[in-house]
Amino acid sequence: MNTSDVIRLASQYLDDLAGHTFDVLDVSKPVTVNAAVNLAKVISKLSPLLGNLIEFNTVEFLNKQNDFAEFGTWERQDPGFPDTIFVGNIQPTPGLEIKAWFPLATEITARFKDSQNHFQFDQTHVVMLAWLPEKIIYGKPRILDVCVVSGLSVALARDTHYHNPPGYLVLEPEDTTQRTANLQQTNTSGYKFQGSVNELLEAQKMVDSWGAEAKIYKPTREYQHLLRELLICYRYRLDTNFAKLDRIVHPGIEEFKKRVYNVEVSGMTVGQWNKLLSSRREDRITQSLEKHLDVREESIDELLD
Repeated sequence: MNTSDVIRLASQYLDDLAGHTFDVLDVSKPVTVNAAVNLAKVISKLSPLLGNLIEFNTVEFLNKQNDFAEFGTWERQDPGFPDTIFVGNIQPTPGLEIKAWFPLATEITARFKDSQNHFQFDQTHVVMLAWLPEKIIYGKPRILDVCVVSGLSVALARDTHYHNPPGYLVLEPEDTTQRTANLQQTNTSGYKFQGSVNELLEAQKMVDSWGAEAKIYKPTREYQHLLRELLICYRYRLDTNFAKLDRIVHPGIEEFKKRVYNVEVSGMTVGQWNKLLSSRREDRITQSLEKHLDVREESIDELLD
């Protein structure tokens, strides 16, 4: 078994998680429709906690599969990249970066910033797990769908999408190989041009002087030196939204999003629930919760019984 075999086998097992319920936390059914409306407003706040619990349990799930036992075990790296690596006699070391996604949020907020240079053997893949409570706003967390894509393909999609000198620069981390492991830098950064129109025209002339392939992103030291000259000569600001997975237009991730939004949960598709709950139209939300989740306004006497 080699690195690609381990990744492929893990991907197959992870695909089987679709429909799986994790017994890590159970949100109780609201006792009234008003309580349900209020729960719908705050349920997303559980996302970071449950997302982490799902990630922990995913590693345990993989280690229960006998096919891996002969060659090693999956171990979490906390902190560290990727989230989990396969520790054993397989080289280069297979790794999985696990991202849990709560699709009632406005977008996939997880980021992927690691440099292309860290994926030369395509040994790390990104795992996206879309989850919701069994009954949209209550119940145990259930996996709706799973997406496993190459980390290299994600880095390439990200850099291709964002990089547009001189208007937008994607910069590789400085060379920190001589530092201790905890001080090494691996993340790329995005910078938006903040100069005047005249300065932008000047910067464009500088980029044009680089030649016909000036707009093609390269993580090489030579090309990065050219980009840093722009950063020194003109005003740029750090883009804090850089590298969100929802914005890089990766084909596999885009297809995954479509599948998830079309999954039916509690009488409507996830996309319909997303649109409804984000609308803050309490009258429509109340009607839908009463209809699809069988919650209703109860009297005080009923609540006290």
